[in-house]
Order: sequence, then structure tokens, then C-alpha cells
Amino acid sequence: MGHSNGRRTALKNIALATSGASLGLTALSCKTETKEEPEELLREEAIALKGNINHAACYWCYGSMPLESFAQGAAAIGLKGIDLLKPEEWDTVEQYGLKCSVATDTFANIENGFNDPANHADLQAKYAGLIDKAAAKGIKNVIVFSGNRRELSDEEGIANCAEGLQPLVKQAEEKGVILIMELLNSKVDHKDYQCDHTAWGAQLCERIGSEHFKLLYDIYHMQIMEGDVIRTIRDYNQYIAHYHTGGVPGRNEINDSQELNYPAIMKAILDTGYTGYVAQEFIPTYDDKLAALREGVRICDVQY
Repeated sequence: MGHSNGRRTALKNIALATSGASLGLTALSCKTETKEEPEELLREEAIALKGNINHAACYWCYGSMPLESFAQGAAAIGLKGIDLLKPEEWDTVEQYGLKCSVATDTFANIENGFNDPANHADLQAKYAGLIDKAAAKGIKNVIVFSGNRRELSDEEGIANCAEGLQPLVKQAEEKGVILIMELLNSKVDHKDYQCDHTAWGAQLCERIGSEHFKLLYDIYHMQIMEGDVIRTIRDYNQYIAHYHTGGVPGRNEINDSQELNYPAIMKAILDTGYTGYVAQEFIPTYDDKLAALREGVRICDVQY
């Protein structure tokens, strides 16, 4: 996958998107070259995990693998969840003792979201069905998106999102589900996306005023947009229900080839009392993609 390709392309490749009605995942920087993984990762079939982090991963990053093979490998590593699965995929991962850690469907759309009132009726009808399905399966998180700004002011975007989400948040409260809006960078990967700063997302959480609407804090995206990751997590943790990882720059492995100190970030997350999932969302460059995932899990599996 070249630098001009991205999450949208990857998701199409694993049928997470349909023509004109997809997750709308725009260009994502990542490398195409593969690397030989460290020998110790090849020897290591499983990790003795410490149990402080609920590890998960995003399947779209491994879309060249059948979901069943990926789920089997992920379970062997010690993961507890897999992110961004559609309803027809949930049973497959449950066969291996895994949960869908974030639910989605083909209508979920980054570019055309809740900040445009023209989308409200359609999204409300479709998300209502997804919330019911997730609740029936005991899935706690359902992903939503702000949509692209398209010259909306911050206040207009917040007001429109709050209006469109309110009936779904009420349903989520009744069903025990949390709607999570993902923070994405608009600098590199998702040009014009509105929910691109933690403070904006926190203001929307305040406007909605429910524990059943929170943020998906993507560490990769927010490092690009605002940096100061640990301080931000400490200051805004009450609004965060889920975390994604990724190496900066490039969104590849989270080892010392990139600039973020993931063990320190994980400790900061645990310091907030967080008990949810941390999902690996980097594009593996190793020939053995599961070895890359093992490495990422090991880096994040900190002592607390």
C-alpha cells in the first residue's frame, strides 16, 4: 500500500466499503516495503501478557488475511478484541474468544457525517439498527464520525452533530452502548475532517452531556494534529472511551523507528483509571504481519 493509498482503499479491499457508501476513509500515509521482523519475534508464538491493557487490533490493517486466520492469530497473541467489524463478521471472531471491540457498518462515513443536517435522517435510521445489533451481542462501542467541515464553523459543527446524535445517544443509553466519535487528523490523511482536535470533541461531549457519547482518541492522528499526547490524555480522559495506536510518521510499527514513546503513553492511560481497549491500528511492514502485531502488543503491555 503506497503513500497515496490509505484506510479507504484498505477497507474496500476487505469489503468495509461499498461504492458511494463507505467508511469514507481518505488517503493514509504508509510504506509499501516489507521488512524482515526481528528473530525474537519469529521465535515468539505467544506473549505472557501482564493483564493491565485490554489489547485489540483493527482488522483493516491486516485485510490481506482472511478474518478467520487473523482472529485465530490474534487470539494466540492474547488479544481480547478486534475493531471496526461489521455485524456479519462478529460471529467469526467470537469463535476464537474475541469480541468486536468497535462496531461499524458500510454506511459509516468519515466525510459525510453528523455535522451536516442533510445526513441526519439516513444516519439515524441506519445507526439505530446497528446500535440494536451491537447491544444484542454485548458490544459496547459503536463508531461515528463528524464529517468534513465544508466551511462550517466549530460552533456550527458542534450544534449540528449534537442535534443529529441526540436521539441515537438516548437509544445508546437505553441499550448500554457507547457512541464514540473518532478524532482524525486533517493535516495528512483526512483533509477537512472536522473532529480533528481533542478540545473540539470534548466540547461536543459536553454539549451532548451523556456518558454514552465519548471520543475515540487515535494517538497517531492526534500526534500529527496537536502533539502533547500524555498531557492531553490526562486533561481529557473523562471524554475518552477507546484508543488507537500507530507509528508517527507513516502509521507503521510503533517500535523505535518512530517518534512516540508508547510505553509511557500506555502508563499515562492506565494512570487515568482506564479499563477499555487499546487497539493497534498501524500498517505492518514486516513480512510476517502477526509478528508485527505481537511486537506492538508487547510494547504496549506495560507494568502498572
